Amino acid sequence: MGLVDFQTSLFADADVAAGTLAPERRVLTRGAWVDVQRNWLADPDEAFAALVERVPWRAERREMHDSVVDVPRLLHTYLAGEALPHPALTLAREELSTHYLPVLGEPFVTAGCCYYRDGRDSVAWHGDTIGRGRSQDTMVAIVSVGDPRRLLLRPRGGGSSIALTMGHGDLVVMGGSCQRTWEHAVPKVAHSGPRLSVQFRPANVF
Repeated sequence: MGLVDFQTSLFADADVAAGTLAPERRVLTRGAWVDVQRNWLADPDEAFAALVERVPWRAERREMHDSVVDVPRLLHTYLAGEALPHPALTLAREELSTHYLPVLGEPFVTAGCCYYRDGRDSVAWHGDTIGRGRSQDTMVAIVSVGDPRRLLLRPRGGGSSIALTMGHGDLVVMGGSCQRTWEHAVPKVAHSGPRLSVQFRPANVF
């Protein structure tokens, strides 16, 4: 179970934040799809610096296998109505909301931020299934800045995975049933510089 089809996404021929670009849509199985747009974010260097300097990053700990461990990345979430740390991110959220509205039916309102400080930071296999993503189709739009890192996706319950390398200023949008029927992860790597991601979500999707 893997890659099934490619098609142009809603951004084709659209004047988006970083210019007129046409991302590719990867149609997966069971109603899931992923849009990929390279070099999409305007001012990625400035956005990177603003995220590092202005976001109130926090370290978290959570229970795992009868022990409490450090979460291997720094985190912060901007809730609906809160100002984002750089205008390019605000514009990105507005553009995403406008162009995906015909399918999503609602705007992106929150911005979850992750700071991968080096190759030891990661996120394990998961889907955003807390909230409405557990039972409804939804979208999560990820903007990446900094060193390239691989985003892996695999069908929930087993199957072959696919890998997308997210580079400086790249956009990946996971849509349809992707959060319910597929999982995604950012694995550890031997060597990597800092990378930051911003995940735009609709209300009540976590």
